[in-house]
Order: sequence, then structure tokens, then C-alpha cells
Amino acid sequence: MTTTEYQVTGMTCGHCEGAIRSEVGQIAGVSGIEVSAASGHLAVSTAGDAPVDDAAVLAAVEEAGYEARVA
Repeated sequence: MTTTEYQVTGMTCGHCEGAIRSEVGQIAGVSGIEVSAASGHLAVSTAGDAPVDDAAVLAAVEEAGYEARVA
């Protein structure tokens, strides 16, 4: 499993977490998502040794209405 962590700005509640989880969950190869509005933290995991597609994750977070950067 490969995990990449991101810092997300603009999240304030569980609805925000759900919106990000929904968008990121649509990315092919993603096997796990941990998101916390309180800390602004997002961790995305893939199965096996395949790397996380940072561009796809950042685009998905933007689609949900937030900004992110690789932590």
C-alpha cells in the first residue's frame, strides 16, 4: 500500500469531509481515504506499490470546492 498525505484548506465540517471523500473515491486505484476537517488533513492510499496520482487527487479536491497541496 502507498499513502500520500495532503493539507486541505477550507474544510469546516463533516459535510466537507464527505464531499472530498466522494470525489477522491472516484479516482481509479484509490483503496483508502482518511479526511479530517479539524486538522485539514487528507490521506489517500492505493493498493500495492502503485503511487497515488497527485494531480488527480488535487483536481478532485478542487472539484469538491476546496484547495489542497501535498503535505
